Amino acid sequence: MSKNNSSQSNEKFKSKIGGQALIEGIMMLGPNIGAMACRLPDGTIDLETWEEKNGKNAPWYKKTPIVRGCTNFVTSLIKGYKYMMKSAEKQLTEEEKAEEENESALITVFMYIGMILGIFLAVGLFVFLPKWIVGFFPFIAEKRILRSIVEGIMKIAIFVAYMALVGLMKDIRRQYMYHGAEHKTIACHEAELPLTVENVRRQTRFHKRCGTSFIFIVLLVSIFVMCFVPFTVTWQRIVASLVLLPLIVGISYEFIRLAGNNDNLFTRILSAPGLAMQRLTTREPDDGMIEIAIAAMTPCIPKDKEEDKW
Repeated sequence: MSKNNSSQSNEKFKSKIGGQALIEGIMMLGPNIGAMACRLPDGTIDLETWEEKNGKNAPWYKKTPIVRGCTNFVTSLIKGYKYMMKSAEKQLTEEEKAEEENESALITVFMYIGMILGIFLAVGLFVFLPKWIVGFFPFIAEKRILRSIVEGIMKIAIFVAYMALVGLMKDIRRQYMYHGAEHKTIACHEAELPLTVENVRRQTRFHKRCGTSFIFIVLLVSIFVMCFVPFTVTWQRIVASLVLLPLIVGISYEFIRLAGNNDNLFTRILSAPGLAMQRLTTREPDDGMIEIAIAAMTPCIPKDKEEDKW
């Protein structure tokens, strides 16, 4: 196995900086600065930066256990969607931008409709569908713990299948490559090496604190939590899942912090499914993608290293 495909890390410290792959670009969020770098159609790199409050200046709800998981998850979704749309706009020609400006109100409406439909799709696939299917099998449905386990296995299977199928699309494959560039650049920073294309290229593309790993932990925690839900009627379990979702997300966030801060048998087992899943959701990037990741990462690194520690 080549070093690039190894799950081993050379990190000397754990950074707070995290990121997200965009359309021909990458967003990075640091303790005090956020940045988005995109490759424009003419080949140049466009960079945007903004102020963040993830360090010492973070509000209480970003520091309080359990609560911070929910708030960080929601804000990450909102920012991720916002900058995904901005990165898509940067790929338009001047003529296309002029047409978009003339239809901006309509495009905004469709953008929000798309976001709402995406939420309903996620709820349908991961909340409703597994519980609905299991409801047809009384010998499983009437046993609370067995039902929770089977529903959880189905959710994991749906998640893996979904990520594998969308990865067959050309544009998504490129996003997976940018995802790999994001991870490798963070790994280079954590190894305390200069952020050069050569140094980044040598790093692992797998990271324990990845969003993919977080989602996998959410699915595992949901199995455990749902085992304590006394309901066996399908619609009651659906409602319970939605009501308990903030708690599940909050617990999962604490687990991924635990896995990120420690290296022992328990945390390795906890991290293993997410790291394995990253073989689907990350690909080896080209040098141009690494340049984008470095451009996005550089302004996010705080001068005070203590502010950057996870």
